[in-house]
Amino acid sequence: MVMEMAGGCACGRIRYRATIENDDAYLCHCRMCQRATGGVSVAFKGVRKADVSWQAEPDWYVSSPIARRPYCRDCGTSLGFAFPDSDHMDLTIGSFDDPSRFRPAHHFGAESLHRAWLNTEGLPEYRTEDHKPVVDRWMTALGKLPD
Repeated sequence: MVMEMAGGCACGRIRYRATIENDDAYLCHCRMCQRATGGVSVAFKGVRKADVSWQAEPDWYVSSPIARRPYCRDCGTSLGFAFPDSDHMDLTIGSFDDPSRFRPAHHFGAESLHRAWLNTEGLPEYRTEDHKPVVDRWMTALGKLPD
């Protein structure tokens, strides 16, 4: 189902709207993405550049001779990836206001894939609101847990 979805950075300075045509997303494991995000992989949704409108233009980091990445210079949020000579780009799944729609359809950069991080089924799961030291910090700072 085609729909418009919104997203942005952690501090709210950079906001975007994107037309999304399907639920397919992917995980990139390449070393460039690992280094750019500090994660073992990054979840991306591919979109047409023409289908993305930025409320405020993101900052762009030239991450290699062939690519650049939108981000927020104030909070550091990684917002995506783009080849300058392509009509398409990727937006980070975590930067969407509601990332729950998307489903991984494939892996990319599998040469740098860390298998131990793929299937974490069965590991203990802890909820933020059950961790008193974190709850206490939020209550002191905001009087509530974040949304």
